[in-house]
Amino acid sequence: MENEKVYAMNFGKIYPLLVNKAVKKGRTEDEVKEVVCWLTGYSPKEVEQAAEGAVSYREFFENAPQPNPNRILIKGVVCGVRVENIEEPLMREIRYLDKLIDELAKGKSLEKIFRK
Repeated sequence: MENEKVYAMNFGKIYPLLVNKAVKKGRTEDEVKEVVCWLTGYSPKEVEQAAEGAVSYREFFENAPQPNPNRILIKGVVCGVRVENIEEPLMREIRYLDKLIDELAKGKSLEKIFRK
């Protein structure tokens, strides 16, 4: 039931928090947008529209046009949980994004974040 609350959250309320986390560590909103686009397949314009609209986190991830196949290479801990061990597919996608933003905020290069 707790996951349903997260899934119902408005992407437009979450996105500024992701941007703020990265910007406070010297990164840019464009880099955050690039990370989101890499993960989901949305264009930068589509990410902006979702952030300005009434799209839930569930809708944002379930309607992602082309989730990156390399996202399964994302490993590590977010909020005390190993991303690769999360069984619920939608929560795993959300945590993938959290992990990528954490890596961006910690100064990793986009090339490393994108698992190249």
